[in-house]
Amino acid sequence: MHHIAVTGGSGKAGRATIRELLAHGYRVRNVDIAAPSDDLAPFQKTDLTELGETVEALHGCDAVIHLAANPNPTGRTEEVMFRHNTGSTYNVFRAAQLLGMQRVVWASSETALGLPFERRPPPTVPVDETYSAPESSYALSKLISEEMARQFASWSGATYVGLRFTNIMEQHDYARFAGWQDDPTQRQWNFWAYVDARDVAQACRKSLVAPLTGAEVFVIAAADTCMHRTNAELMAAYFPAVTIAPGTGPHDTLLSIDKARRLLGYEPQHSWRS
Repeated sequence: MHHIAVTGGSGKAGRATIRELLAHGYRVRNVDIAAPSDDLAPFQKTDLTELGETVEALHGCDAVIHLAANPNPTGRTEEVMFRHNTGSTYNVFRAAQLLGMQRVVWASSETALGLPFERRPPPTVPVDETYSAPESSYALSKLISEEMARQFASWSGATYVGLRFTNIMEQHDYARFAGWQDDPTQRQWNFWAYVDARDVAQACRKSLVAPLTGAEVFVIAAADTCMHRTNAELMAAYFPAVTIAPGTGPHDTLLSIDKARRLLGYEPQHSWRS
């Protein structure tokens, strides 16, 4: 696979992913409704809620990394959010099938795990891909898209890789972390998780070539939490009924990336601590 379409290539995750792919010798096409702020790759303005536009925009590419969607559960009504996310994802999956693509990488979400966790926390941390408890239409749209991926993989024989990204940060965002240290409630909603955009890009690239079949989903997070306080202190104070699995380090991520490490070769390279 040499020519990759990146939907949402003008966004935070998309920009980092395009840079990562270019650095590794791929040809890239940016497919987005919004024009990019920099000229990293050829740009195709596309409304992904229109199947015909989507097919034409992806034509000629070997695979697609689908990152275009509402970036979080806020800013639109629940119905619009749900319809936009599921409709555009269906169109990308269907276009990939019609074009004979054998690999689709796409952005699911940490919200499928049950965010905000204070509503209905899981029994144990780190929480992994086997746990799902959607608490919003946004999260439900991602969970339904994961099921769509399983069905499209079954129909086409292609591989669909869903990446449950946690809160994506760019380098300038790390200046905000100091302001959270005195009030952990600001970040308890996702167990104090985050991920660097450059590690998002790494996960996307490795998902293109990982030896996988069918449909898989992976949690993608940084290796650590965003807090100086230890996991034991945080969980005792804010989630006392949740058990911490043996072997979890004092600052290890509480969204498990073990599966991504094992099957994708994913290893976070960036931390706010450095």
